[in-house]
Amino acid sequence: MANGVTRATTGWEGSTPYPTQDYASDGATGYIPEVWAGKLIERWYNASVIAAITSTDYEGLIKSYGDNVKIRSEPEVSITDYTIGAPLTYEVPAENLVELPIDTAKAWAFTIDDVDAHQSDLNLMSIFADSASEQLKVVVDSDILAKMRNTAHADNRGVAAGAISGNIDLGVSGTPVAVTEANAVEAILRMGQALDEQAAPETGRWVVVPASFAAVLKDSLLRFANEMGDSQSIVRNGKIGMIDRFTVYTSNNLPNGVAGGLLVNENAIYAGVPSACAFASQIVKNETLANPDSFGELMRGLQVYGYRTIKPAGLVQLVATIAHT
Repeated sequence: MANGVTRATTGWEGSTPYPTQDYASDGATGYIPEVWAGKLIERWYNASVIAAITSTDYEGLIKSYGDNVKIRSEPEVSITDYTIGAPLTYEVPAENLVELPIDTAKAWAFTIDDVDAHQSDLNLMSIFADSASEQLKVVVDSDILAKMRNTAHADNRGVAAGAISGNIDLGVSGTPVAVTEANAVEAILRMGQALDEQAAPETGRWVVVPASFAAVLKDSLLRFANEMGDSQSIVRNGKIGMIDRFTVYTSNNLPNGVAGGLLVNENAIYAGVPSACAFASQIVKNETLANPDSFGELMRGLQVYGYRTIKPAGLVQLVATIAHT
């Protein structure tokens, strides 16, 4: 019993007594669905690896779950020899359309009791929104990184990768590349070579590695560099510096082991350019309702999204085991 109020079940505050002071403002004051939806997706973007490594240019086209976003890709124009006096042959470049299905939906729902809202000195809405964004990060990043597996161009994965050389070992399940401190940097350079042989853009290149890879990477020759050449500390979205032309991110959500469709101790690692991967997400519902069973508000939201590898030549996959020596 606290201030004449009892709780039917233990809430998020546990057994901590409610403050006796009645605060003038509570967490729900000033709640505007569109504003809070924007804040939540912004928080999620700040924490998400996927938002940093994919193209999100198509999000404004999403209205609901089940939408299909049509993405136009640049047509290829043929180059021919020119002969003086000979007529030119004109072609009509074909417009290539790729569909990005918005085929996944994630929801969240929670309640804020009026007693909690008025007697807490914390902004409950902000706390719960932060929690939702962190959970979205894990769920969505894991889902998209799983869908990314084996979608790289055939010349950008496997034991004989390389569109030109055909001799870059990027590993496959069963015969992965064994990564240690001695060859961690080399493994990233191999992925860069695969992109180079596809004439992929050099700007905006990224690589996402698991924490174990990041550890051996930092324990390689790069340990003598000041935070891998980055003047700032590691940021929330897992960015840990640059190698070659790659911005290096770390993520615990990459496919690994049996649960990731691989063998025990195997890891899928990706590198690429943002234009290779299309991701579109939208919070299409974010609303409050009066709690019919108590005094307070019900809050719920719905995020829909879709992913597709639209330029496989711009994505590279490495399958590796990782160990300190």
